[in-house]
Order: sequence, then C-alpha cells, then structure tokens
Amino acid sequence: MGSLKELGELGIIRIIERSLGRSKRDPVGFGDDVSTVKLTNERLAVLKTDMLVGSTDVPPGMTIRQTARKAVVANVSDLAAKGVKPYAGIVALGLPQKLMRRDIQQIANGLSGAAKEYHFPLLGGDTNESKDLVISIALLGFIDGRRILLRSGAKIGDVVAVTGDFGSASAGLRAVLDRKIRPEKLPRELAAALYRPNAELETGLRLAATGAATASIDSSDGLAWSLHELAKMSHVGIRLTDVPISEATRKFAAYYGYDALHLALYGGEEYHLIVTVKQKLFRTTQKAARGQLKPIGIVTKRSEGIRFSGNDENIKIEMKGWEHFRQ
Repeated sequence: MGSLKELGELGIIRIIERSLGRSKRDPVGFGDDVSTVKLTNERLAVLKTDMLVGSTDVPPGMTIRQTARKAVVANVSDLAAKGVKPYAGIVALGLPQKLMRRDIQQIANGLSGAAKEYHFPLLGGDTNESKDLVISIALLGFIDGRRILLRSGAKIGDVVAVTGDFGSASAGLRAVLDRKIRPEKLPRELAAALYRPNAELETGLRLAATGAATASIDSSDGLAWSLHELAKMSHVGIRLTDVPISEATRKFAAYYGYDALHLALYGGEEYHLIVTVKQKLFRTTQKAARGQLKPIGIVTKRSEGIRFSGNDENIKIEMKGWEHFRQ
C-alpha cells in the first residue's frame, strides 16, 4: 500500500505524526481539530490551519469571493468546535497566472469580509504562483485549558447533540454535479448551505462557557465521519435516535430520487457543531446555546459502535465522508 489514494488523508497524516512526534508543549496532541501550546499552567495558545484548493474544494457555481470566504469559515468552524475565539490570522495564497486583477480584488474582499464577520484581523501572509488556486489560512486563539472542548471527553450516558439540520450542502452539491439544477436556480436553502456556509462561533463559545459539554467536533467532513472521529478519540460508541434532515433536503431527495438520510449522514461541508453534554445539565446547556442544540442520541459503550435506531430503522453508521486522496 504505497499510493496516496491507497493511504488516504488519514494514512498520510499518521506517517507525518510518527515522524514529528508529540511535543510536551502541546497538551492536546495530534488527532483533534487544533493544535495547542501551553503558555502558563492554565492558559493555552490555540493554533489552526486549513487549506482550500480550487480543484477539490470549490463546487460549480461558487464565486471566487465566496471561495475566499469559505476558506476562512472552515478555519473558524474548527475553533468554534473547541470553544475558542480567533484572535488573529495569516493567509498564504497560491495563485494561477490566469487570474486577473478583478479576481485578486474579489479574493481580498472575501478574506477581509469573513475576518470582519468573525471579528478578528488577518495580519498578512505570503503569495506564490501555482497551477491551482490555493488559499491557506492559519488562525491563533487563546483559552483557559480547563475549558477547551476536545474530541476525547465524551462519557457513557452523555447526550449527543447537534446545532442544526443536515443534508442541504450535500443536496446542493449533488444537484449541481449531477446537473439536476443549475447553480443559479438552486433553492435558497441549498444555495446558502453550499455557497455561503457559516461557522457557529458564538454557539461554540457559549457551549464551552457552560462547562457541561464534554466533547465537540465540527461536521465539515460529514455527520457520520465526524461521529466516528469523536467516538474513536473518546473510546465510546454512539446510538443515534434521530438524524435531523433539513426540509429542503427532503424535498430535493423526494423529487429527484435521492436518499435523504444518506445525504444527511454522508455529505459534508456543513459547519454545524456535534457535541456531547452531561445528561443532567442538557436542558441548562440548551438554554445557554439559545435553542441551537438538538439531541440526536446518547453515548454508549465502545463495543456497540455507532448505530441509528429511529424512524423504524436500525442501521450501522459507516465511517464514510469526505477524505482527500480517496475521492
């Protein structure tokens, strides 16, 4: 097994992790959404970087300004899942020669608009020539180490909850890739999910402040994939009793003959938060999140795996979602 397609993104990461080794300065370690550096006994610097590549990460119909904004949102979403507010960021751009001045202005507008949207400055970075568009963002934040939400804290009996409905981005992508609907004709909810996603930063900050959330991950790699990652890091299983599917996804699936549940579970590019919460504190936590928290299941023993038992179904949730090099 030597090709990148055979290795997949996770296999590549494991090779690099083994070579780098774990730093004593990083109490979180590899495998979570972010990296950390211990500044004092309680204070952590939190680092996040994520790269957007034009040929693999930009759906048909997305403008170059929306593309630049999405690159920022993807990074902010991972900080949101940790309960961390971005303090500042830098950006590295790989730019094909075919781009024009107006394109660069739109990239700049997308970057600056997103930074203002989430209230932090982009301080500069680097530019280079490349064959494909590349937008790489790196963000810095700070948090009390006792409040950071990791993937590894879920306990048996915790409530599993999410901050939104699923499937809209996946349905929108299928619509344009399969040429069912032209990008400009997409229903509003599908278009918004696909072309203008939002990081749920304020909700993530509120969840971290409650002290009741035990684990957290964002859903950008897909609901099923993210549940598996959280369960793996926490050494638990998960039993789902509900998969919240957006109404727009149900309508699209019914009309064009797709499986709405499959779109919701195995799509991606939706930046909701998936959290586990202490059962006794769930109602209080729901109020703190201002209603943006829907219970979908419960944390179980690791041996039980991840299953969905609801709507007269009892199915095993496969570990499928977006993984670079395997797609």
